[in-house]
Amino acid sequence: MEKYTLPELPYSYKDLEPVMSEAQLTLHHQKHHQAYVNGCNAVIERLDKARTENADIDFRAASKEFSFQVGGHALHSLFWKSLAPVGKGGELSGKLKEKIIEDFGSVERFKKEFNSIASSVEGSGWAALVYEKMFQRLMIMQIEKHNVNIFPMFKMIFVLDVFEHAYYVDYKNDRAKYIEGFWQIINWDEANKRLELMLADKK
Repeated sequence: MEKYTLPELPYSYKDLEPVMSEAQLTLHHQKHHQAYVNGCNAVIERLDKARTENADIDFRAASKEFSFQVGGHALHSLFWKSLAPVGKGGELSGKLKEKIIEDFGSVERFKKEFNSIASSVEGSGWAALVYEKMFQRLMIMQIEKHNVNIFPMFKMIFVLDVFEHAYYVDYKNDRAKYIEGFWQIINWDEANKRLELMLADKK
């Protein structure tokens, strides 16, 4: 059986300092993300075993658990790609900058809205810049946990993890300071590339 695996980071554990320490990033990647990978595989194994044995399990609970675990895995996998060492992620430019100004009015307004959405997640969750294909519009999605309040079919350009496990080593409970630091390590080059692919997708 093929299994979900933990992706390697596109940089070293020290490369996001001083915004994100080696200790924080190592813990987040090796422990928290790995836990979601393990959770995905455990649910799949449980489902496969039940099917092989023609046995009944709580399928509703399994589906709900898998939604949470696979959401955590997918979002973390995109999160690592959304980050780059300070000064290495390029600048906000090209089509992404044009669309942000077109849809939000200004870059400053976009960042204000993103910060507000990220900081106001109730409990654990995410903020995501997403693209809605029908109206070719950028929006900011606030996700609770890994799988609640998701806009169906909206494609994610970049995400910010605001679970406490993403920042508590470096920032304690100061989520706002962590969010401000995010703008220093965002990978604009990757975000712009993702939007360009979305715009080119005619399906």
